[in-house]
Amino acid sequence: MDPVVHFELPCDDRERLARFFERAFGWKAQMFGPEMGNYVVVTTAEQDARPDAPRGAINGGFFTRTAEMPAQFPGIVIAVRDIRDSMRKVGEAGGQVLGEPMDIPGVGAYVAFLDTEGNRSSMLQPLPMGR
Repeated sequence: MDPVVHFELPCDDRERLARFFERAFGWKAQMFGPEMGNYVVVTTAEQDARPDAPRGAINGGFFTRTAEMPAQFPGIVIAVRDIRDSMRKVGEAGGQVLGEPMDIPGVGAYVAFLDTEGNRSSMLQPLPMGR
């Protein structure tokens, strides 16, 4: 079974959204620059979804809406062992993979997809721990 390990929310103003979640829920935001698509990583728990983490605790991120990206809605990120094999399975199950995997330095390979109902989610093949 492949677990949910991350969530993503789209935004128009990343600073405003980060301030909201910090003030409302105490989340911490780490903002990246253009080389990482201006992505914002948000920490919602002291530990992320590792085997020793509190049950059900995951962290997430915010991405800036752009005209080029399809299906910019809240979504989940699912950890997979083999991203290419999982891309094939998504297609066989009736979903649609949105492009090719991109490498996120220090994290792993990532690609978004649509399920059979048009919901946008993503999958991540994490790098081995300690890399």
